[in-house]
Amino acid sequence: MGKWLNGRGKLTVPEHDAPVELEIAASYGTRRRGLLGRDGIEGALLITPCNSVHTFRMRFAIDVAYLDKELKVIDVHTLKPGRMPLPRLRARHVLEAEAGAMARWGVRQGTRLSVDG
Repeated sequence: MGKWLNGRGKLTVPEHDAPVELEIAASYGTRRRGLLGRDGIEGALLITPCNSVHTFRMRFAIDVAYLDKELKVIDVHTLKPGRMPLPRLRARHVLEAEAGAMARWGVRQGTRLSVDG
């Protein structure tokens, strides 16, 4: 994908049999807002460009996958509300979902994801 724009798409995970509904946050405002103020998310949120997140004022625990420029997973963590992990310097995108979703989908370090608009 070239220039990222706010919108919706489908996330494909090689080991998961169905595409995952995806929201794309590419503008400053949508990246900054992320999942704040929500009680959950169906599918996942891709924040781009991004190499760090926090969960202050979040209402639920989330899975966070840090992705490189080719959408290869660098690292995956589950974060409770009120956390601020260190930035991942090689990360260009961050994928967020409800806690437990990444394991169900087979998203782990080394997995290469794809996004269709």
